[in-house]
Amino acid sequence: MARRKKPASSVPRHSPVDAPGRRRLPILLRHAWFSLNQTFRRRLAHTGVTPDQFTALRTLMEHDPQDLTQSGLNRLIASDPNTIAALVERMESVGWITRLRHEKDRRAYRLRLTPAGRKQYERVRQIAIALQTEVLAGWTEKKREEFLEDLAYVSERCRIAATGKGQRELYTTS
Repeated sequence: MARRKKPASSVPRHSPVDAPGRRRLPILLRHAWFSLNQTFRRRLAHTGVTPDQFTALRTLMEHDPQDLTQSGLNRLIASDPNTIAALVERMESVGWITRLRHEKDRRAYRLRLTPAGRKQYERVRQIAIALQTEVLAGWTEKKREEFLEDLAYVSERCRIAATGKGQRELYTTS
């Protein structure tokens, strides 16, 4: 497969960040996420699993179930509490997870995958791997890893910006 050339920007690199025609982080991330999510949704349609459910199943598989609460899952998959509550409820109703009351915090639940949940995860995992491989095709392994590291960095910087931490540095470094 031939490598696609990146479209050349008609805006000089030294132009202002908000200059018309300049690439912008929010819209690029939105387009990437929306396209990836829609493609994944279509590829999973025959399985009965949604992209959010797959992400929750994978996260539960990768983390110790003794420590993963509903709020912990919420943090790890970057969602909001209402969305996670509905997601967990649906997954519990189809038998993929169980919710157990936390032994120390009566408001919290520990989440555990059931054998059916593990089976469903394994069933759709290859679809996820194939899509990631396809999307990142054409790049060397090193370039793919650098891109994912950069994306993780952007994610962390967005989280910091959302909390207001780090703003002091922005306004005091002149």
